[in-house]
Amino acid sequence: MDKRQLGRTGIEITEFVYGAGSIGGIGGAESTRGLGIDAEQGLDRLSEAHALGIRVVDTADSYGGGESERTVGRWLAERLPEDILVETKVGTSVQAGQPRIDLSGPHIERQLAQSISRLGRVDLYLSHAPDPNTPLEETLTAFTAAQETGLIRAYGVCNVDAELLEALLSTAAKLGLPRPEWIQNGFNLLDREDEKELLPLVEAEGLGYMAFSPLAGGMLSDRYLDGAPPAAGSRIAVAGDRYYPGVYSAENLARVARLRDVARDKGVSVAGLALAWLRAHPVVTAPVISPSTNAQWQAVHEAIEVELDEDAFATVSEIFS
Repeated sequence: MDKRQLGRTGIEITEFVYGAGSIGGIGGAESTRGLGIDAEQGLDRLSEAHALGIRVVDTADSYGGGESERTVGRWLAERLPEDILVETKVGTSVQAGQPRIDLSGPHIERQLAQSISRLGRVDLYLSHAPDPNTPLEETLTAFTAAQETGLIRAYGVCNVDAELLEALLSTAAKLGLPRPEWIQNGFNLLDREDEKELLPLVEAEGLGYMAFSPLAGGMLSDRYLDGAPPAAGSRIAVAGDRYYPGVYSAENLARVARLRDVARDKGVSVAGLALAWLRAHPVVTAPVISPSTNAQWQAVHEAIEVELDEDAFATVSEIFS
């Protein structure tokens, strides 16, 4: 598997990242605890990702109420995989049953210590979501302290728009602090909002960009085509309203059906072509993937093997323009 530079960190990452957000639940929501894969299944998925050549594991302190980080830490300790970069996130917590964002200095310091105790180490650190109640200066100073003391190697930000990214970069420059070097946002053929303003800024600044939800909860596959309803336990059925609002629609299904025609011509699956499009995107450093079945892993293999030229990339893009 090829490697790519992560922004200007000097760190190389593989062109796919394994996302452990389904271990112990689906994301960090209390309502989805236990609806993902369990710890033993998570250990197997992590080993499958490693066998494929993936060398970055992504998690968060809130995923599965901490079960995701604990399982990743157990995998690292028990199976001793080589050359793994550990990436986790801070900021999303659940208090009194309600999600809350906290990127204050004390919270980052406390949660990083907890993540290190669970994982063994943290290489790449991310803010999970914007915190409107904490000054950017305080958040950036906390990440800088973690980096300068060697607790992390570099940091980035998740779920930001162009306006906030500009504010973060200008604040870091004004204070003489290290800047966030990569973004992790939801991005796929059915959600290309970042192409309007954010990705041009990312490219101009030489930042990295990781795309989570690369298959839009499974919509960018053939599982919902030809009248097939969302299966019980699927991401669309379990968490569609929370994580993929409006994605399951007749219009989108028609687009995916057109994508299937192109995929058949290329001899790959719908999911494989959707991932190959992300891999070929000029600003995407790496998609964050979470396969759990043989068919889903096969789609990743296809994406690695298929090379989309400019015409093919444009053909796929036009379907979802």
